[in-house]
Amino acid sequence: MSKSGKIGGPFVAIVTPFDRDERVEIAALRRQVKRQASAGNGIFCAGTNGEFYALSFEEKLAVAETCVEAAAGKVPVLAHIGEISTHQTIALGRAVERLGVKAVSAITPSFIACSQAELVAHYRRVADALTVPVYLYNIPARTGNTLEPQTARILADHPNIIGIKDSAGSQESLDGFLAVARDRDDFDVLVGPDSLVLHGLRNGAAGCISGLGNIAPLTLNGIHSAFVAGDDAAADAHQTHFSTLRKELYALGFPPAMVKRALCRAMPEVGLSRAPVLIADEVDAQVGAIAARYAEAV
Repeated sequence: MSKSGKIGGPFVAIVTPFDRDERVEIAALRRQVKRQASAGNGIFCAGTNGEFYALSFEEKLAVAETCVEAAAGKVPVLAHIGEISTHQTIALGRAVERLGVKAVSAITPSFIACSQAELVAHYRRVADALTVPVYLYNIPARTGNTLEPQTARILADHPNIIGIKDSAGSQESLDGFLAVARDRDDFDVLVGPDSLVLHGLRNGAAGCISGLGNIAPLTLNGIHSAFVAGDDAAADAHQTHFSTLRKELYALGFPPAMVKRALCRAMPEVGLSRAPVLIADEVDAQVGAIAARYAEAV
């Protein structure tokens, strides 16, 4: 197996809409996918902002299938498959890869404290088992396990591991993985932190996967489009707008819940986050004010 078919550009880590009974709202999800595709953004489904941790195996498949169908080939669809065990990650990956996604990503296992050697073995087994390309996914604040750049360098030698989504949140972490990518042409970095999208692009990232793009899809796409066009002033302006939104919204609570609630205030059909997430009335009012200033129709 050889690596081929570069994947890049802006992706949105799309929310999973729920109805009042917390059932996945397929029609609303389909409309959100089409909204993002109209803005030119690819789709990353069942990730952190998609509340993968609250979805069943069957729901994750339904979400991925819906996203592929709604995107209709206009933009690429990536799917998250990370589970706690290697066995379940492979099982989900094998089911998802049949649905037409362009690639999959898997967070490091959570709850279990993993050594770097265990992470290498985990990702090698996952990549060996799948035919669809695999991205590593580093989000230590949520999993408790950190993928080190040297570990990514080792895993980059695997023919079915094509890159990493880094959501550690720091420029230092991102720069470590960008250094790995600069040393080879078959391993890419997708930026996770919304405040570092432009920094990543200017330093060799292939693209980004954004939670805030749910709220402001045109701004997300604008950062990438302006960068590609060489319009530094426009790229800086879009990034500043995005970073300000991030600072204001994420100061209020758990970022995925804040993104979902802000989008819900602008587009009620996406619904609320699944319990046990609760948002106090005073916080909800602040989220609503932010949504009124930043939410973008497409």
